[in-house]
Amino acid sequence: MDKEITPLDKVKEGPSGFVKAISEPLSKHGWPAWLVYVLAVIGVVYLLNPTAGLLELIPDVIPGIGNLDESLAVMLIIAGIVEATEGKKYRAEKKNVAKSETPTEND
Repeated sequence: MDKEITPLDKVKEGPSGFVKAISEPLSKHGWPAWLVYVLAVIGVVYLLNPTAGLLELIPDVIPGIGNLDESLAVMLIIAGIVEATEGKKYRAEKKNVAKSETPTEND
């Protein structure tokens, strides 16, 4: 039984393994892993930020459009979650295709 290679295993391979781990697409959409995680973290930080009041792209007091920036932050988080869950399925499919394409040895 083959052991599944995790991103941590790729990182342990050295700098080239690390670069491959963060640049490999999470899903069929082709977003690199680092971008998905960065966007999700930005979304979470921005949603937590209004309580501190440090950064507000669109002031909430503007009627109708005041909460659009928070909506964008929520969409970034949702996109990150969807990309990560679809990525799990995509990597499993990709792994199954790779296994089926490898030739078997005849004893």
